[in-house]
Parts: sequence; C-alpha cells; structure tokens
Amino acid sequence: MIELKKVLFVASVYTHLSAFHKPFINLFQNKGYEVHAIGSDSLGRKDELLSMGIVCHDIEFDRQPFSKKNLIALKKLDKLFKNINYQMIHVHTPTAAFLTRYIASKHNQGKILYTAHGFHFFDGAPLKNWLLFYPAEKIAKKWTDGLLVMNEEDYKLGKRLGFQEDKNIFRVHGVGVDLTEFNSRVNKVTKGFLNELGVNEDALVISCIAELSSRKNQKFILDNWRRITLNNSNVHLLLIGNGPDYEKIKSFIFEKKLTNVHLLGYRRDVPEIIAQSDIVTLVSKQEGLPRCLMEAMACGKPIITTNVRGSRDLVEHDSTGIVVDLGNNEDLVNAFSKLLQNEEVRQVYGEAGKVKIQDYSLDNVLKEMDKIYSNFL
Repeated sequence: MIELKKVLFVASVYTHLSAFHKPFINLFQNKGYEVHAIGSDSLGRKDELLSMGIVCHDIEFDRQPFSKKNLIALKKLDKLFKNINYQMIHVHTPTAAFLTRYIASKHNQGKILYTAHGFHFFDGAPLKNWLLFYPAEKIAKKWTDGLLVMNEEDYKLGKRLGFQEDKNIFRVHGVGVDLTEFNSRVNKVTKGFLNELGVNEDALVISCIAELSSRKNQKFILDNWRRITLNNSNVHLLLIGNGPDYEKIKSFIFEKKLTNVHLLGYRRDVPEIIAQSDIVTLVSKQEGLPRCLMEAMACGKPIITTNVRGSRDLVEHDSTGIVVDLGNNEDLVNAFSKLLQNEEVRQVYGEAGKVKIQDYSLDNVLKEMDKIYSNFL
C-alpha cells in the first residue's frame, strides 16, 4: 500500500484552524495529501477538523514563551517529528510557530511556511515586544522557508528580518472571504433578533465584532458614546464577542448609564448581523488583517476604524470608510456623526468597499496560496 504524503497545519488552538484554514486544508486533500493538525481543543472546534478526516495531535502551547507548558510542548513535538515526516508544515500563531519551526528543523522535515497574522512588534508596540519577539523572529528566519504576511507594515518588517521579495516573503490577501456563501446568507436576513433587542426598524445600527479586550479597544467608542448619540438618539451599538474585558465593559455601561448599547456575546450569525447594520466599526490598537471588516465590505457596509496596520490596508479613508487616529476623540465622534447623518455617504462608501473586497475573495486567495504551496512542494 502506497503511503500518502503528509502536510501539517499548526496553531495554538484548533479554533484558529477551523475558523480560517479549512479551505486551504481542502487544497491539499484534493491533491491526495494526508493532512495533520496540531493545536489545543481548549476553545473547541476540533470536531470540525476530525470530521474532515484530519489527523489531530493535541499539544498545548502557552502565550508566555517561558512557560512549563511550552517545555512539554517541545517534547511532544520532538516525539512526533521522530515518527512522522511531513512534506510541508504551515505554522500559525507566534509561540506555536516558533517552537514548531525549531524542532522541525532538527528533524529534517519538509518545507516550513509561517503566516504572520500580525507581528507582535509593530509601529507603536511596547518596547518589551521588540526586545522579545523581534529577536525571536530573527532567529526563526533560518528555520523558515517562506513567510506569508497580510499587510504592508508586516511586509516591510519581514524584509527587515532578512526575507527577500519574490523569493521567500509573500503578501497575501488574508484568509479570504467566501463572497458567494456570504451573500447567500445575507439575503436570508430577517429583522427578528433586532426586534428582540427592542431596536425599532427606524433605528440606525452600529456593529463592532471583536473580542472584548483592551487590544480591541471598545472603550474608545464607549467613552464617546454620549457625544455620538447626542444628535443621533435613535442609534444602537451592538458589541459582538466575548473576552477578558466582558465584565469590565458591562460594568462600565451600567455605571455610566449608557443607553442603546447591547452586549451580544459570541454569535454564529455574524453575517446576518452585519447585513442588518448601517455601520461597522473596529477601533483596535493593533490588527493583522481583520476578517470582520472584510465581511462588512463584502456586505457593502461603510466602516469606521482606527489608523492601525491591517485596518488601514483594507479601509481607504473617505472612500470605503473613515480612518481615525487612536485616541482622537473628536475625529471619532465626527466620523460617526458624518455617517449617521448621511445615508448617501454610507451607500457610496459601502459600494466602494464591495469593489475593493473582490481582491480578498476566497477564490482569489486560494489561487494565491495554491501557487505559493506549489512553489515549495
């Protein structure tokens, strides 16, 4: 019996692979490869990979580089690579990517690709990030056959690390948005859940889809919510997502008596929520290439976002949305006022976004990735 060639996808949690990489896993399966995955099932969704016939190896990584968990992870990786040889290994998420590249290189594994979904060192990042993560990536370069990045700033940083254009660094259009599936789901939208929230049909709806955390910076909006709604009282803000700051944000909304703010937690109907929104916003302090903004553009929604890498790669100021500087309260309030008070501008921005997002379609990204994979295989 002929043994199938094998490829390996690695991330800190299986959720990452299930959410973003199943189409690329299918690329290999359709070519006859046996696909393996490494991750932790702490956030679930391993079952989705198993149902695809993927061989899963449970290894838990810790975001803290010097954690004992990572020593255990190194031992498990070492044992795995002694017994299985992979034609290609595609790694994601910083700690898991670093440790896997290190051990794989010692066992003469196949080509190793790393997708940086946003380097931890970036313009404006804390000094400790530069002192820890930049040297780590500099070291890991010798174990990396190809680096994939998703925005202009990371592309420049990758070349600064020593990767060479058109040789071993590639800028791709993110993980792609399935425009066909997205539109089919959006076309089935009903007003049901908005009615349940007490949002009337005449209201304007702003959606923010992000983990509730200091990095995603929802407090930037909440600090300015009274001013945003001062001349726009029939406006509702939907915060979609869970996260470490959930209780803190909930308490802030209660203590400040903010009205028309809805904490919706984790939702599986994000495309439908976007379809019922008038504006989509993301005010993060850092990003790689935010999927929620890509989905908003696919749905023809205008965007208000912060001037950070990834977000500014997607949103063209005064064309597909409005880009504001972090901490600039005046500009944030003015941006919302401009869009809330002008339906025509919202439509113009939304239509421009639908045009731009075509380059980020899943079909286009699959072609990009297939070409990169083929070059290394």
